[in-house]
Amino acid sequence: MLPPELPPLPALTRAEAEVVDRYLDVVDLLGRINPGRDGDTYRGLRAAQALVGKAAALRDALTLMHHRGETEVHAATLARALRVLDGERRTARVGLPPPSES
Repeated sequence: MLPPELPPLPALTRAEAEVVDRYLDVVDLLGRINPGRDGDTYRGLRAAQALVGKAAALRDALTLMHHRGETEVHAATLARALRVLDGERRTARVGLPPPSES
């Protein structure tokens, strides 16, 4: 049995697609660094080191968008793209986990 088919990505410019991809890279690393989540310090350290480069790539993608005249962020379209790319689960790792019953 095949897994359910994902909805198609909305139409994005190359620059918008790059921004979405680089944003999710940054979010994934922030989720690994999150001190409110279980993990070891080495994993967090490696993620923090990688974050510098990924943040610069996100900045560059936004700069390219701006230079191409794409001065507005179409939030609804980009949010749909983030949902298709599992952005809700990925961004949830950045926030605090629910309180434990202790």
